[in-house]
Order: sequence, then C-alpha cells, then structure tokens
Amino acid sequence: MSVVPDGLLPPPGFRQRGHAPRGTRLVLIRHGECVANAEGRAGGPRGDGGLTERGRAQAAALAARLARTRELDGASALYTSTLPRAIETGGIVAPAIAPALVARARANLEELRVGEADGLTWAEVAERFEPVDWDLDPTRPNVPGGESLVGFFERCRSALEGLVVAHPGELVVVVTHGGVIEQAMKLYQGLPASVRLAPLIEHCSMTEIEFDAGRARLLRYNDRSPLAAP
Repeated sequence: MSVVPDGLLPPPGFRQRGHAPRGTRLVLIRHGECVANAEGRAGGPRGDGGLTERGRAQAAALAARLARTRELDGASALYTSTLPRAIETGGIVAPAIAPALVARARANLEELRVGEADGLTWAEVAERFEPVDWDLDPTRPNVPGGESLVGFFERCRSALEGLVVAHPGELVVVVTHGGVIEQAMKLYQGLPASVRLAPLIEHCSMTEIEFDAGRARLLRYNDRSPLAAP
C-alpha cells in the first residue's frame, strides 16, 4: 500500500487522502465461484456444492498474487464463513498469506440465509414462494426459515464489529460472501439496514475497510486477481 508520511500531508481542509492505516483493517475476500453460482441455485449449506473448477482457479490466482506481492503480510487472523465455498477458498489462500495461519470458521459470516429455498434453482424459488419486496418491508424474511434484509444487516454488523473488538489495530482476513461485503460497505458509509446497494463484487476480490475509533475508511474495493471473466 502506498502512503504519504503524516508529516507531509496537507491540513484536513485540503486533504484528499488520509493518514497511514492505524486501526483494525478487515480484508474481505469473496469466495471463488461455487456450484450454486454456476447452476443458479440458492446456496445454503445443502445447495452450496463447494467450488467449481473455475472457482478453484480463481482462488489459486489470488493465492499466487498474495504469495508474490506479500501485501497481506502481518495478518494476525483468518476467518471464513461456515459454508463450503468460503472454507475451501480460505484453505487455498491461507498458505500464501502466512504458512502458520489457521482459518477459523464462523456461522455469523455466512451469506444471506435462504431457509427452505436451500438447494432450489432460482426458478423453483420463484414458483414456490411469494416474492418479497424489501423496498416495502425490509424486515420480512425472504422465504420461510430464511432471513430479512434488516436481520441480515444486523447479523453482519455484529460479526464485523466483533472482529474489530477482538483484533484492535490488527490486519484481519475474512473469506466471506458478496452479501456480507455489501453490508460492510453500508457500515462504512453509515447507511441504514434497509438500504440496498447492489454492488459489483467479483469472485475472489478483496475489499478492505479500516475501522478506527468508531470511524470507517475504505482502503480498497473489488480488487481482484487478473483472471479473465467468463
């Protein structure tokens, strides 16, 4: 990361960039492509299916980059969600970050929970369940046994804030999901739970947010290894 020494920065009223990071840095990595992505299925624990061949190639490309650049040297911890696609991605990239780094799986880092829709194709979900309009009611669960937008945001907020408290001033790598990264972006921007961003978040991309004394700062977004899109 290229930074300007604090003594050479202009006063805050003139400043276009901040000081060198000094808070807790969360590097949020989206998992590689999984079977649920490739087949258009709701990917809960049953429907996930693990990484596809392409997903493993994406994770390997990221691992090769990290091994070459050493940009995540000094990471003190690695977390993944408990879904197979995140665990498998974490296992591929961990040795490139630090040989002794052991991933810790956390259920609160999972993607939006899909309840009874788990494993169904999205066409089957549309046939079996009444559609939910979160613009009208973001507190309503997506499907029976699933999760609401507000509930999802609050789960992600609690999970990420918990990591910041547990690792003050440290660099922490989190292999998780696009939806979780979207909620983290809402935290960074100070947006309410009901807002929907619909951001572009590529497989195996890195989004880095610094949390320092109650303030959040985006350090990078959707930074991905050079692997051609399909």
